[in-house]
Amino acid sequence: MKKVTILTDSNSGITQEEGKALGIRVLPMPFTINDEEYLEDINMTQEKFFEFLEKDADVKTSQPSQISLEEIWDEILQTSDELVYIPMSSGLSGTCENAKVYAQKYDGRVQVVDNLRISISQKMSVWEAIEMAKMGMSAKEIKEFLEKTKAKSSIYIVMGVLKYLKKGGRISPAAAALGDMLKLKPVLYSRGKSFEKFATTMSLTQAKKKILQKFRSELEGEFSDEYAKGQMVFGIAHTQFKEEALKFKEEIEKEFPNMKVVMVDNLSLSVACHIGPGSLGVGIFANHFAK
Repeated sequence: MKKVTILTDSNSGITQEEGKALGIRVLPMPFTINDEEYLEDINMTQEKFFEFLEKDADVKTSQPSQISLEEIWDEILQTSDELVYIPMSSGLSGTCENAKVYAQKYDGRVQVVDNLRISISQKMSVWEAIEMAKMGMSAKEIKEFLEKTKAKSSIYIVMGVLKYLKKGGRISPAAAALGDMLKLKPVLYSRGKSFEKFATTMSLTQAKKKILQKFRSELEGEFSDEYAKGQMVFGIAHTQFKEEALKFKEEIEKEFPNMKVVMVDNLSLSVACHIGPGSLGVGIFANHFAK
């Protein structure tokens, strides 16, 4: 049986320490703060990062270079026959498409997964890939399964403040000022290609209610087959909002007593910089290898 190693990036929310415990590799995403480059979870902590954000530092995300990708691939392939690389969605970053080009010279030993996942849904893909590798599936078979099942996921994010959407040019300064003054809680939605507006609410309580209603609709509709098999699970990610994240976990499991919230994570820094502190993300996705 071939040895297959799983590689992902830190957009998944998987830390270097957690990656070691899972037996996988995690590529730290690069970004700059005030023109200095940092690597997530290597020389930049969550606490230090949000200190920079509060001081209005100039934060810009970046992509792994071809050299950094090929270096880690070459290192992994010294002791593994194949590897599966699960980067963030091709709809949200050019990393995936670039990696597919770089992988062509590896004669199939590097399989790049393009299944439109980000953050907690990306983490679930990693978990599934680990199980498939244990089952003896090849890198190509793992890639094909993850891409075949990519639609079995959705993510919702309740924004804490609008300031960071304004900084990214996604809304006007006037709209951000008005929204913060009225304490609006916009909810964004994604299937991986982009983040779109799902709802604008007047409170976190109202936002959570709308999300729970949408989850019910999805479970009765497009996710009904997986739901009937007991394969649908939830995940939560947050930015400096752990207390509310844990509270929402209890509310979700009370609303759906036959389902579990399988992760409550800090949102990766490369995503958090676009939405700021006090935000709450929740996803629903299939775990086809649930035990």
